[in-house]
This record gives sequence, C-alpha cells and structure tokens, in this order.
Amino acid sequence: MSQSANRAKMANARPGVSSASLAQKSPAAATKPPALNYLKALSFNETMQTRNTRIRRRSMSVSSQDSYSSASYSDASYSSDEEDGENPREKEQANSSGQSDFCIRNIKLYDFGRREIDIAEQEMPGIVLLRKRNHNEKPLEGARIVGCTHITAQAAVLIETLSALGAQVRWCACNIYSTQNEVAAALAEAGYPIFAWKGESEEDFWWCIEQCISYQGWTPNLVLDDGGDATHLLLKKYPHIFNQLKGIVEESVTGVHRLYQLSKQQKLSVPAMNVNDSVTKTKFDNLYCCRESILDSLKRTTDVMFGGKQVLVSGYGEVGKGCCQALKGLGAVVYVTEVDPICALQACMDGFRVVRMEEVIRNIDILITCTGNKHVVRRDHMDRLKNGCIVCNMGHSNTEIDVQSLRTADLTWQKVRSQVDHVIWPDGKRITLLAEGRLVNLSCSSVPSFVLSITATTQAVALIELFRAPVGRYQNDVYLLPKKMDEYVAALHLPSFDAHLTELSDEQVKYSGISKTGPFKPHYYRY
Repeated sequence: MSQSANRAKMANARPGVSSASLAQKSPAAATKPPALNYLKALSFNETMQTRNTRIRRRSMSVSSQDSYSSASYSDASYSSDEEDGENPREKEQANSSGQSDFCIRNIKLYDFGRREIDIAEQEMPGIVLLRKRNHNEKPLEGARIVGCTHITAQAAVLIETLSALGAQVRWCACNIYSTQNEVAAALAEAGYPIFAWKGESEEDFWWCIEQCISYQGWTPNLVLDDGGDATHLLLKKYPHIFNQLKGIVEESVTGVHRLYQLSKQQKLSVPAMNVNDSVTKTKFDNLYCCRESILDSLKRTTDVMFGGKQVLVSGYGEVGKGCCQALKGLGAVVYVTEVDPICALQACMDGFRVVRMEEVIRNIDILITCTGNKHVVRRDHMDRLKNGCIVCNMGHSNTEIDVQSLRTADLTWQKVRSQVDHVIWPDGKRITLLAEGRLVNLSCSSVPSFVLSITATTQAVALIELFRAPVGRYQNDVYLLPKKMDEYVAALHLPSFDAHLTELSDEQVKYSGISKTGPFKPHYYRY
C-alpha cells in the first residue's frame, strides 16, 4: 500500500522504546502476568518542547462505544459540505498523486485539513517525541494496522506517527458523526487509505470498516479499535484473519467490555491490550479532557449560563467527576446519580448530593449521562423533564439516553442546528437534545489536543509492545497496559512543562525497594 513519502521524513531519532516491556495482567483476567524486561531508564533533560501559541480549534475522541454511532463533531469546519446530498461511495475521487484508494466526502478540503493537523501537532508533544525517538528504528516495520477510531486532527497525528514508525495502515471511523471531513481529505491526499465521512449511514459505517479489512493483497495483523466494532466484524465475518492477528488495542469502555466477554466465552483467540483502563487514559483523557469539553459543548450548542442552573450528572466515574467539577466551578447546583456505593461516597465527600433521578427530574435544567450503560434516561424520565431542559450524553454509548422512545407519532422533532434538536410534546413542552444522544463533546465541541497526545502515545506504545512481543509473552486474553509503559508515556509529556523529576537516592531505593527507573508504584496502586 502506498504511504506518502513526504510524511515519512521526520526529525533525527533518539534511542527508542524497548520492545520488551513489563506486562501487567488485567484484574479481570485469570492468566498469570508474563515476566518482561523493563524499558530503558528515561532521560528527563530533554530540551523543552516549543509550544505554539496560535488559537487551536479542533480535537479527537474520548472514548467508548456500544454501536455504530456514538459521537459526532462540530460543524465549525471551514467547509466540509457534508450535506451536499451525494454519497461519497458514488463519487470518483483521486488525490494529486492519482491514488484513489480512499472514500471521503471531498478531497478538495485537504489544504484546510493539513492546517488543522499542524495546529493539533503543536499541542501533542508526547506523540511527536515518540515519533522522533523511534523514527530510525522503525519498531512497527511489517505491521499492518486496521484503525477504527474517531478521525480528527489529533487522530491524524497518531496515524502519521504509526506510519513514520514503519506501519502500513487502513483507517475508518468508529462513529458516523465524528469524522472531520477536511482532516480525512488531508490524510487521503497524503496517501493514506481513509474510509470515513461525517454523516455516514449505518450501511456506510460497516462498508467502510470492510474496506479496511478486506482490501485485495492486504491482511491486517493489528487492530486499533474504539468501541469494538472492527473487532466484532473481524470475528464474525473474517475469523481466518482475526485468528492470525498479533493483537488488538482497545481504548473504550464498551470495547473493553466486549473483549472481556469474548475472553470469558473463550472466543478471544488473540492477545488484547486494555488501554481504556490504563492510568494515562483514565486519569488524563477521561477526567481532565471531559472537565473542559463538557462546558465547551454546552456553550457552543445552547449558549447556556451555568451559574445557578440545576444539573443532574448520571455516573460519578472519571468522566462524571470531570463534568461535576467543571459545572460546580461555574456555580451550577450539581446532583449525582450512582449505583456504586464507592463512587457515591466519593461524590458526597466532594460536596455533591447523591439522589435518585426521580427525586429531582422535574426541576433540573441540564441532564448529562456518563455511565456507559443502557437506558439510563428512559421515556418516562423525559416525560417529566421541565420545559427547556437540555439533555446530553458524555458516555460513549449512544444508548444511555433512550432516544428511540422519542421517535413516536405524538412527539415532534424540530432541528435547531447541526446536532441540536428540539423534541416537542403535545402540550408544547420541549427538551433540547444534543447529538441525538451520542457523545456530545465530539458532536458539538472539541477535546484538548494535549490530553489526546497522552492517549495517542499510549495507543502507539501498546501497538509496538504487542507487535514486538516474542511468542508466548501474551496469551489469548485481555491485559492492562504495563505500569512501566504508563510511566514512559507520562515522561514523554513532562518536558513540555519544563518539569524535572527527583531521583531516588541509593538509601531510598534500599528502603523502599523501588528501582530508580521505576515502576514507582505497584500494579494495585490507585492514583
């Protein structure tokens, strides 16, 4: 497959990531963790990364997924013509090199997409540093990766990094709305086989995944998935390819849940890395990212004032915590619903009132779901919401809000703008539904590029580990990202803050039993 030559030229590489890394078994898996070598000691006297001060607009995913659609992206694109009425599958397009192995909305948008990618890259120091250090070694030489993620400017930086490290890729979207059409155009122009556009139908969605899996002369050996849809299709329709994979990297709650189910049913015939529950994903992407993006999405779509508003947040995991902190900080009165007593106690200690939905449903101004579960908000709940209530979802699954129950003859849907709908009851009451219940922070706003640099670096390191691992290191099971690799990802991002780590003395090493180069916490430590 053709990859763009001009994207293969990178800065001088530094000593790379060791392929032998400490592997830690997921608590949910029964297999004993294999013993691995540690990564080499890290040097922290890197030159501070240059931070571009230009205005940044766009971003990638957070994510997890339950079906073919869970997130979207803002219409703030320069000119994406996603509603031109013509299905991209019916178009004949080619990039400036004459290549046509892609299917996107409009190749002419590539210049705008390249600018978006350049802006995002300035805020992604960790993934860029990983690329520079390992470019010459090509640790992914021979890797053939099927990617099924949100296609955004930040995802493009990851795709180009994987290519620079030696991999061949074919990429599609994990969601029917989250693709940035101009970014997809830039990637196609650079020679990457991209099959995605904003506003795909369900049929288009599965067709795009198939183009990445079953291309003539192409047999993937790695999968990077967000939501488990590519994994699901491979297992169901292409078991001969699935069984030959070197591994699967999954970054979402729903996708990880699917993998554990396959493992429990003894249907998982390849190793899988659970990136979603890595420290660098849960503590940075899920918490810090959502803390900013929930406000951005609500402001962009509704211009709502948060001070004094009554907000109900369903779920107090890392995503819920971030949402609650942000809303409380701007003066909202925040309630929490929880099924887990530990999370409920955390919410109480953080100053939030834990209630049942029925207690406050008639009074709230904003309703946000963050559970990853199904039908958290049902029709009977929405029947009792007050006029003008804003309803949205920050969990990856598009089933948290029972949107299908609103598609009845007695209710009227009124489109306000892209990703914003009024659902009107017979008595005139209306609620404002965002992104049709899909992931609102990608539907209606953006996600910080820096946080997504952490997530993208984690994904890249996990792919390298699975690809380079000797036979027998990983069994056909689900593994957590090794602690040492989490620390390595974090270390790559410290130079951008001009941060300097303290080194343990020999006396401290002897006393604590901790190596000077880590890991610095046991696998059971909770950050």
